[in-house]
Amino acid sequence: MPVLLFLIDTSASMNQRTHLGTTYLDIAKGAVETFMKLRGRDPASRGDRYMLINLEDVPLGIKAGWKESHATFMMELRNLQAAGLTTIGQSLRTAFDLLNLNRLVSGIDNYGQVCCTQR
Repeated sequence: MPVLLFLIDTSASMNQRTHLGTTYLDIAKGAVETFMKLRGRDPASRGDRYMLINLEDVPLGIKAGWKESHATFMMELRNLQAAGLTTIGQSLRTAFDLLNLNRLVSGIDNYGQVCCTQR
């Protein structure tokens, strides 16, 4: 059951516009939406869980956790706004901490291991 985590830069610089007039944030949102649509067509994606994080401090930066519905994920993605500063280092740390927490909760690190007790 894969967990896919999307970390979206929502700093004010993402309000910059391309030559087509779309903002960088709109492009990032579109890329995630396209990925979700394409992934959803694959039968192997039935057990996928998704997380959405932006650059705000925890807990505000966690927009959709791995237990949220697909509809909640998409709503939070569409509602992202670009404002504030870039805290990419702390945001990456938060993303990896959350993924490690998921590994701990799901017991993924225990798959294939045999526990033996000595007599």
